[in-house]
Amino acid sequence: MFTDLSEEDLSSYRSRQTLPDDFAEFWDRTLADSRSHGSSVEVTPIDAGLSTIDVYDVTFSGYGGDPIRGWLRVPAGASGPLPTIVQYVGYGGGRGRPWAELFWASAGFAHFQMDTRGQGGNWSVGDTADASGSAGPQFAGVMTRGILDRETYYYRRLITDAVLAVEAVAGMPLVDASRIAVRGNSQGGALAMAASALSSRVRASASVVPFLSDFPRATVITDALPFREIGEFLKIHRDKAARVHETLRYFDTVNFARLSTVPTYFAAALMDAVTPPSTVFAAFHEHRGPKEMTVWPYNGHEAGDVDELPRMLEFFRRELDL
Repeated sequence: MFTDLSEEDLSSYRSRQTLPDDFAEFWDRTLADSRSHGSSVEVTPIDAGLSTIDVYDVTFSGYGGDPIRGWLRVPAGASGPLPTIVQYVGYGGGRGRPWAELFWASAGFAHFQMDTRGQGGNWSVGDTADASGSAGPQFAGVMTRGILDRETYYYRRLITDAVLAVEAVAGMPLVDASRIAVRGNSQGGALAMAASALSSRVRASASVVPFLSDFPRATVITDALPFREIGEFLKIHRDKAARVHETLRYFDTVNFARLSTVPTYFAAALMDAVTPPSTVFAAFHEHRGPKEMTVWPYNGHEAGDVDELPRMLEFFRRELDL
């Protein structure tokens, strides 16, 4: 059922999240520091048992030089350079199996699926540790890992990985560096928005029911995980609410949307308790570039599911000249 604003009210809703004066400086410094560790990329072909798609096991340098895994899938026998989709994974998942997620390569793109550090133990497998993870109190999951300081917060590391993934694929012979797009659902949609704001190489983006958006509202209007992790943490650390929300300003999808100018496909689901539609529209309204929104009235966090794919395919073919 509907638990958030009406579709009419969503069209006028605006987030009360604020943009830190040093937001861009913080991210410029973060990315520069990680780039200083080097940018090695290893690409190894594997036998995934497929006849129409070639698969490569990739390791690249992420935050702090940490090794981050990913799968690169391309049409069998492709010599490149190809328009490329960089895909980020939803909360709790990892890069999955090499023979999964075949849609984009089957449609003629190079498709890079980034693993998610410290995740991949829930609904899809992962292979990347959070090697630079910080100590400190946290609720189960990663939403509160290092949350008391922007320097140690988990999403500083993961967002940096997402940006450096774009830079890593841009140097691959099979990839057309002038035609790179990013996409993801939920947490993946948040990473796509961040990468589109922080990387000049991103030409188009798709954020389906993006997570990490509009923290001031999201943390008090839904009891669903993962936003609930923050509320559970603050039930115990009652004196740290202001400090936590100060950290979250630097990782809010709303604030990345304020910096992003690339064409972006959004999708919201009106029965979604995980990323309430008002939090998705909060980012949509702040986005500075060309944009479009698909609304799924009778869906929850799955949004359009498989019916989302042909819409995104049309969008990416148009934006990447395929």
